[in-house]
Amino acid sequence: MTAFILRRFIHSIPLLLLISMVVYGMISLAPGGPMSAFEENPNLTPEDYARLEKQLGLDQPPYIRYFTWLTGYSFRRGDQVAELSSSKTPCRYYGWVDITVCDSGSGILRGDWGYSTATRRPVLTEIGERLPNTLQLMLVAYVVTLLIAIPIGILSALKQYSLFDHVATFLAFVGQAVPIFWFGLILIIVFNVWLKNPISPSKGFDWSHFFACTDCKPLMPGGGMAPYGVDDPTLAQRIRHMVLPVTMLALFGAGTYTRYMRGQMLEVIHLDFIRTARAKGLNRPTIIWRHALKNAVTPVITIMALDLPGLFGGALFTETIFSWPGMGRLFFRSAQRVDYPLLMGIVMINSMLIILFNLLADITYAFLDPRIRYD
Repeated sequence: MTAFILRRFIHSIPLLLLISMVVYGMISLAPGGPMSAFEENPNLTPEDYARLEKQLGLDQPPYIRYFTWLTGYSFRRGDQVAELSSSKTPCRYYGWVDITVCDSGSGILRGDWGYSTATRRPVLTEIGERLPNTLQLMLVAYVVTLLIAIPIGILSALKQYSLFDHVATFLAFVGQAVPIFWFGLILIIVFNVWLKNPISPSKGFDWSHFFACTDCKPLMPGGGMAPYGVDDPTLAQRIRHMVLPVTMLALFGAGTYTRYMRGQMLEVIHLDFIRTARAKGLNRPTIIWRHALKNAVTPVITIMALDLPGLFGGALFTETIFSWPGMGRLFFRSAQRVDYPLLMGIVMINSMLIILFNLLADITYAFLDPRIRYD
């Protein structure tokens, strides 16, 4: 097992390098760029624009910018030491090749992920500020998804072709077919615009206020992590602001997990070892929960492992629709501004997490299924 893990880690190094090259090339081909935000500024002269572009290194070819992002070194033809050198980026001229080499001190291979071209803040600082918000939302949604999908999938398989099975399968297909952004907007319209809190500040509690009340607050917040102007929200306020985005994510994910769990359980409960367990006189709960579930959940772990990096990457549509300050919304804003360092930082973190969780899934297989060995 140790040799297998080491081999997988060694293989991941060229894989991550290839991913970074492909993603950086695709970002470079995108229209616009970090300098597009300054094009409409009337106070910026063409000379200022060119100087700013050179300071950010955006006048260089994409392969030079990629090498600078990777190692921290940039190359320019000719002697430009006096123009480019500073306390942060010392430069040196090599006359025999007529090239000026600048060392920015940052570079992903050095453990420094650089600075955002839009905010001029460290990439890891930008990510670190939003990662806890994303984990708070995504972990709750993930737990709710599993609590809904796995029991329903098991019961649907055990009661095949029953009314419960037909309803569960229908809802699972609906959950997968409905566009998630449309469903989020519907949730906001219904629970934030139409429905009101039945507790009125002037008249007290009245169920009639649920649909019509002039001075009642919305039943559920339509966005954000806390009420406007509140810096330290209470637990109840946090939960209220999480209800709609968690509902949106959980119902969307439950459709996928329910179908996979149902399909695997249907396959396992008709295998020979389950019939043997019944012939030995084992009771039904023991057969289902101890023998069938352990074997049925193994393929589902693959889907779970591929989805786990999304807990750190955030939900693009959900965080954007509900104004949740997390990783998904940060990625969307970075893509709008073509913020190369920040986009690459988010993509590389997600790539590393995907590789890591797939390795953990393979290791988990060996514990759940004794037939699997990596020796």
